Amino acid sequence: MWNTLCCKLRSVGRVVLPVASSGIAATLLPGGRTTHSRFHIPLKVDEYSVAGIKHGIELDELLKQTSLIIWDEAPMQHRHAAENVDRSLRDIMTSLDPERASLPFGGITIIFGGEFRQILPVIPKASRARVVSASLNSSKIWDHCRVFLLEKNMCLSYGKTEQEKHEIAEFSKVVLDVGNGTLPNVHPDDIISDPEVVIPDKFLIRVRENPLKVFVDVVYPVLVMNIKNADYLREKSILTSTNAIVGDINSYILDQVPGKEHSYFSQDSLVDSEGDNNDFGSAFPIEYLNSISLACQNII
Repeated sequence: MWNTLCCKLRSVGRVVLPVASSGIAATLLPGGRTTHSRFHIPLKVDEYSVAGIKHGIELDELLKQTSLIIWDEAPMQHRHAAENVDRSLRDIMTSLDPERASLPFGGITIIFGGEFRQILPVIPKASRARVVSASLNSSKIWDHCRVFLLEKNMCLSYGKTEQEKHEIAEFSKVVLDVGNGTLPNVHPDDIISDPEVVIPDKFLIRVRENPLKVFVDVVYPVLVMNIKNADYLREKSILTSTNAIVGDINSYILDQVPGKEHSYFSQDSLVDSEGDNNDFGSAFPIEYLNSISLACQNII
């Protein structure tokens, strides 16, 4: 849908800026950028911060010509990030018309996309109330939003047979029930603790011994025989909650794969943005940088 909107408006000479809250989602958009990269949002935002968009720079001129901003995965950003962009765009657009300072986002149309049941702002050790308070629909911006719901799940049509389509639809319903809070609770009388829901047995893998092996075998049956089969690998994935679990699963799978193993590390050095400090780099050995594992979602 985002691609269609971008292509349609750009075909008639309009400027569309597609952005996303995460880098992976941004790569799926035509000319996509992360919100922090596009709008120069500070890493630490609060109710008073503003984006680093200055008058007279190229980004300023681009925003003045923009007809539409598409913000994918918006619910996973803290509401202060959207309010930050709102304040900055109001300031930028006043150079065209002073009255645009009173319009949301300076009068630029913006589409927020995402699923509140799927992704919310990550606040370490926060209570449910703090997470809800940080969500986009708790912002004053939400009063100016018009909500459109996409009710047809296009992914349900990907099954090759009627049986596969039925199983996909059944699983999709369970996922929606989790988000809607309609699954039965393990302890229905406990209204204080976070609820533990009853997941249907057909979606669970119950095993006592060597659960990692059983889990991988279910997702990747006869892995060694299909290790060079691109279609086999493309159709399967394992979603985890932390990098630590990713490491455990990756290590197990790599042990099953014949051939020599190679490790590629993404971070081998640090740059001191505060100034030239010759001792800064030596304070963090390469071995230490390679050992850092952030607690974020990953897909194998």
